[in-house]
Amino acid sequence: MTASPLSDVRVLDLSRILAGPYCTMVLADYGADVIKIEEPLTGDGTRAWGPPWIGDQSAYFLAANRNKRSVAVDLKRPEGRRIVHELAQRADVVIENFKVGGAEKLGVDYATLSALNPRLIYCSITGYGQTGPYKDRAGYDFIIQAEGGVMSITGPEEGEPYKVGVAIADITAGLFAATAILAALHERERSGKGQAIDVALLDAQIAWLANVAQNYLATGEPPQRYGNAHPSIVPYETFPTADGRIAVGIGSDAQFRKFCEAAGRPELAEDERFCTNRARVEHRRTLIPLLQALFRTRTSAEWLSLLAALGIPAGPINDVPAALNSPQVQARAMVQEVDHPTLGRIRLLGPVAKFSRTPAQIRRPPPPLGYHTDEVLRTLLDYSDDQIAALRRSGVIA
Repeated sequence: MTASPLSDVRVLDLSRILAGPYCTMVLADYGADVIKIEEPLTGDGTRAWGPPWIGDQSAYFLAANRNKRSVAVDLKRPEGRRIVHELAQRADVVIENFKVGGAEKLGVDYATLSALNPRLIYCSITGYGQTGPYKDRAGYDFIIQAEGGVMSITGPEEGEPYKVGVAIADITAGLFAATAILAALHERERSGKGQAIDVALLDAQIAWLANVAQNYLATGEPPQRYGNAHPSIVPYETFPTADGRIAVGIGSDAQFRKFCEAAGRPELAEDERFCTNRARVEHRRTLIPLLQALFRTRTSAEWLSLLAALGIPAGPINDVPAALNSPQVQARAMVQEVDHPTLGRIRLLGPVAKFSRTPAQIRRPPPPLGYHTDEVLRTLLDYSDDQIAALRRSGVIA
């Protein structure tokens, strides 16, 4: 089989919880050898974030740690730091998400590790970044969603702001970090030099406000909550049907005309209040009740069939089980079964990107704590069995 895209890249992962581990999981899916450094007694904090559990492993930890090797090392001990320094000398990338200054206190900061390995790409993920007046604050996804504006535009039009249902600031910060690391690796091919990368959850969340932020920058008008509706496109929201609700996105005037004709209401597309998207946005409070009444005349299945035939985007409002079991998700291998060394067969989400020659794949299950400690010390650092045993007796490794 052709080597994976990042099969020649080694990542030393000092991160925990979600943003950093999600980043390194993406790199691992693409073939990178990710060595996850964990505290010997407790490991990554998400190992205790249950229920739910599969055996003694938390579902939260399993969600972000496939394709990695776990090495349990106490960074507070000089012997543990020496192990990490030796691994950094053999790594291409280090990623950490300590609070600002935390890596320096442990002796695993960029200045220290880059002196040992000038080609090292060193990525730090924090709540607010390495600079600015908030840099020393702890940053949690929920707080970032509140502070970064997304909660103000999420939720019902009349009601309180809502957070997104997953830790989206963490996840997108991890994705920004992954792309930045890939860019830095590419630049290193030209310069031969490593560099530091500073990724903040707040910056990531501000960035993916995207068109909503640009609307404000263009007009000076604070964005509002629209529930499931769209601020700039009408109709683009959920509608009640005779037996449920569906999501409908009519993105052009031509689509709106086709819809009205097929639905038996061609006069709506001729009405000057509705004939253009600009007019429909202006008169949404008049149009939407008319469309709600129209959608209630047929079942969800009937509407979805009609809209699909017209080429108009629409879909059912699935719960998570229905989404994961949909034929399209199954066909795309987004749910896969793998063998776990202590749990047997488990199901995990699969990699997103599909490569034509060098597929992303699940090569390893999320590891038990310290499962690869001996393997990594022996094969990468040439530690003897006696050295490993001595380190374990003293509590430096597990």
